[in-house]
Amino acid sequence: MTASAVEPAVIEELAGVVGPAHVLSDPEVTAGYTLDWTRRFAGSTPLVIRPGDTAETAAVLGVLAAARIPVVPQGGNTGLVGGSVPLAGEAVLSTRRLRSCEPVDELASQVTLGAGVTLAEAQAHAAGAGLSVGVDLAARDSATIGGMVATNAGGINVVRYGSMRAQVAGIEAVLADGSVVSHMAGLEKDNTGYDLEGLLAGSEGTLGIITRVRLRLHPVLSERATALLAFDTAADAVVAAAALRRTVASLRALEAVFCDAMTLVSQHLGVNPPVGTVSTGSASDGGLNALTPRTPGADGGAAWLVVEAAARADPSDELATAVADLGDLVTDAAVALDPGARQRLWAFREHVTEAISAAGIPHKLDVTLPAARLAEFTDGVTAVVRAADPHALPLLFGHLGDGNVHVNVLGPDGAEPAAGVDDAVLRYVADLGGSISAEHGIGTAKLAQLHLNRSEAELAAFAAIKRALDPAGLLNPNVLLP
Repeated sequence: MTASAVEPAVIEELAGVVGPAHVLSDPEVTAGYTLDWTRRFAGSTPLVIRPGDTAETAAVLGVLAAARIPVVPQGGNTGLVGGSVPLAGEAVLSTRRLRSCEPVDELASQVTLGAGVTLAEAQAHAAGAGLSVGVDLAARDSATIGGMVATNAGGINVVRYGSMRAQVAGIEAVLADGSVVSHMAGLEKDNTGYDLEGLLAGSEGTLGIITRVRLRLHPVLSERATALLAFDTAADAVVAAAALRRTVASLRALEAVFCDAMTLVSQHLGVNPPVGTVSTGSASDGGLNALTPRTPGADGGAAWLVVEAAARADPSDELATAVADLGDLVTDAAVALDPGARQRLWAFREHVTEAISAAGIPHKLDVTLPAARLAEFTDGVTAVVRAADPHALPLLFGHLGDGNVHVNVLGPDGAEPAAGVDDAVLRYVADLGGSISAEHGIGTAKLAQLHLNRSEAELAAFAAIKRALDPAGLLNPNVLLP
């Protein structure tokens, strides 16, 4: 049975598990669950089920499995690769009601959270105990902990703490048949078999639906210094980023915004950055009219780095020394210490995605490059995009400290670019030894290119794991696996 042909008896059984108010079938109500954040991926669903705990989630999946109804798990729906929407009429299982926040275990520096807790809520909960969540990202108010683990989210602090998988000390999940796996002790040393936490993290909901997570927490580093550095070329920014990683022990974030992306976000905010030069244009038109693909360095402000150091003691001297040691690589610098001033510098990075979304419907190509090929990529990717679509505009930004570049491509007037752009860019990444997905996952957007990074033997192993845990192929069936 497909989800589009759900029997009334199945709906009644589901309502008996979660309550009638949490089985949604009105198209006007379910519409919000069928479109992803980018607006690029849209589907349909006859049914949204919202369980309130692990037991209800297990019972729901048992019912769906018996009826052979495929299901897409969905948290905050902030994904960017079409991995969290029902593209083929599947049922949606929303984790938003899984919102338990257990007391922080201060001795272990860990906390157990429901999958539907947002990152912002988790951060506030941990802060109450004088601790912090290692991963941070701009969608913190809507991204959920379960979804972040399922996609192995990264964000701005990976250079310091690693991605979401590195934060997971325990996990509870429901498998496709409704059985529950739970390993939540949070022991730092536990050699008792396969690493199910690591397997489920990054599995994009294809192996099980995460319901609770035990996270490692970190000390709050209250003293921070933030710098916005301007560079003549993208290559100079790449060299500077590598030097800062070597010399700033307190480095917390190292983010890049390249030329056209900085122009667009500045117009969107209505404020020019305090260092470097951007093109002039009207924020009211989305900024696109002022933007044309350019040669790096053409306007004397080809790249910017947002650099943040954090420690228990004031790290500003350490950061200032490291920036001074960069010499002529840096054309200008602004430094901020108080929270308001630091946030004004961060705005030029944190609002880039919002600015691009306001300008149109981009193709989002989240990639990682080896350090030795990063400058080659940032200099060469515009030509690759132009060869596939002469009218497309590539907008580059990302987490330069870990080699992650977000290549967003807009077509003319904000439309989608030509279909060949994605494949051209991802093949270029693979040719340079990089990964076609740094932190957004594969979803449905990159299914056709997964073979560029994974061998036939690896893909066969993926398929074997999927068959073992989900033999009927009911969990997120259009995601990750070709």
